[in-house]
This record gives sequence, structure tokens and C-alpha cells, in this order.
Amino acid sequence: MVLWWNEGKSAADIAGRAGTTKPTVYKWIDRYRQGGLAALEDLKSTGRPPSVPGEVRARIIALTKIPPPAQTGLTHWSSYEMARYLKRQEGVAVSHNFIAQLWREHGLKPHRQGTFKLSKDPDFAAKVADIVGLYLDPPTGAVVLSIDEKTQVQALQRTQPLLPLAFGKTEKRTHDYVRHGTTNLFAALDTLTGKVIGRCFQRKRTGEFLKFMNQVLKEYSDGQEIHVILDNLSTHNNDDVATWLRRHPNVHFHFTPKGSSWINQIETWFGIITRQAIRRGSFKSLADLIKRIGTYITHWNEDSAPFEWTATADEIIAKVALLDRDYRRLVANNVK
Repeated sequence: MVLWWNEGKSAADIAGRAGTTKPTVYKWIDRYRQGGLAALEDLKSTGRPPSVPGEVRARIIALTKIPPPAQTGLTHWSSYEMARYLKRQEGVAVSHNFIAQLWREHGLKPHRQGTFKLSKDPDFAAKVADIVGLYLDPPTGAVVLSIDEKTQVQALQRTQPLLPLAFGKTEKRTHDYVRHGTTNLFAALDTLTGKVIGRCFQRKRTGEFLKFMNQVLKEYSDGQEIHVILDNLSTHNNDDVATWLRRHPNVHFHFTPKGSSWINQIETWFGIITRQAIRRGSFKSLADLIKRIGTYITHWNEDSAPFEWTATADEIIAKVALLDRDYRRLVANNVK
């Protein structure tokens, strides 16, 4: 601001460039005139120093990292509940704002919860290396497909029309609905192009799976090498499927480790279509839902792009090994 002022620019122009107000511009110009560059440094705060002792801070951090005591009936802490608990049970008076600030400083987020699942597959490492290899270094000229089923997709119709988005108001819907049945969405994601092939079936059996596979193959040249990533459910791995594979020697199945559907890229796409086309929809019939799914897939494919997979197999295996170690330690400590 001082340099701009020295160039002859107006306070209004400087305020616009700096994203501030004219009084703020004048304040800094006056400080520079009175004290030079040194006056532009932050002044020492005149407020009183933090009065919460280190022992209390440490206690809050330690308490945050364990579940609330059983007598509270809580599943997790909020800053309000912790402030109340500390005052009631330990005679420590701190504000909920202080607790929230302390959590931010230490990266603690007790209001949030993630998920995890440790695979018990003895061939976990080998399967991860196989699938990640297809993502990062696919065979030349081959197609890599990520396939799965999104089962029991519900055709829900809200009992009243949606209230549309307006200035200062979000879209609103009724909490109750009429259920018009379910469908099973079979989908194949081409990991090299991002294109999706989808089809809805009333049931999810081997017969429907093989019908879908036949549809998928029609999209590619006869005899083209195709690698399919899918989970090891009985629907995908039985005598009928083995017979089908013998008739299509150019198709190779790669099964994900047990309990590790997260490695299958189609699961990411299922999450996207759920958020963008299904969850907030209101469908007057099952056919209406199926039509919406088809329309969305067509829209997706108009400018589809592949997901960018960056994690190597070694990185994934190392992270899972670390999680497994911590989990075993936690279980062992609870047993003691």
C-alpha cells in the first residue's frame, strides 16, 4: 500500500487493489510516515497473556483423545460438552471457545469420524500390487475395466414437490416419501478413458452379471485384451463364470482383496452418481429412476475423463501395515 501511494495512486484505488478499506490505507500510510519501515511491523499485543496453565491444556488434549466417560452417555466430545464436564467433574473452568481453539491448534476433530476395514485376505499384498499395476502401468493396447454392482437403489418419491433454491434459501424436500421399488445398477468404468457402461437389472445374479459382460464386450473390438477389476463375490466367481471366461480368452479377471472394495475405482463413480443424480432425486416410478440413471451416464460420457490414481502398491501396503499395527496394539491394550 505504501509503494502504491508513493506511485501516486489514490486511496480508493489502493483499497480496491488490496481488498481493504480507505481508512485502513490511511492508517498504514500514517504509520509509515511516523516511523518508517519499522512502524509497519506488527505491534505487540496489549492483551493479557494466556492464563490457562499447561497442565490444563494437556488434560484437555488427553481427554479429547479418549471416548467420553460412560456416565456422560456421549459417543464423542463437543467443545460445549467438554467445557461442562471439566467444570462439573474436575473444577476446571475454561470456555468452549478455548477448547475449540486448542483442538484447531493440535489438529483434533472429535466431531468427525472416518471409516476403516482391515482385509483378512492372505494374498492382500499380491492383489494390491496386481490391481495398482493395472492402474499405473496398464498393458499396451489393453482395456482396463473396473466393474461392480450398486445394489438396491431405491426409487423414492417425496410426498410433496421440492421447494426450489432461492436467494438466501436452500432447496428443501419433505422427510417422508413413497417407495416405488429398487433396481440393481451394473456398471463398468474404463479406467483409461473414464467412460462408463451401465445397465439396470431387477436382480443381481450370475445370469445378470454375464448378460452385462456380454454387453460390455460389444463396446470393444473382437479379441481385444480386456482386464476386469472386480470383487470376489460368488456372483463373479463360479462354474458358470469360469465357462464364460473359457469362451472369452481375451478377458482376464483380477479380484480385489477381501474387504477392500475401496481399491476398485467404480466405487468412486458410484459415490458420484449417488450424490449428483440419485440421493436428492424424487422419482415417480422405478422406470423414472432407471431413466434418470441412463441419462446421467450419457451426460457423464459426453466429456468423461479418467480418475487419476497416484498411490503406489508399496505406499498402500505400508499404510495398511501401519494401521494393522496400531489396531492390534489398541486391541491388546483393551484386553489388558
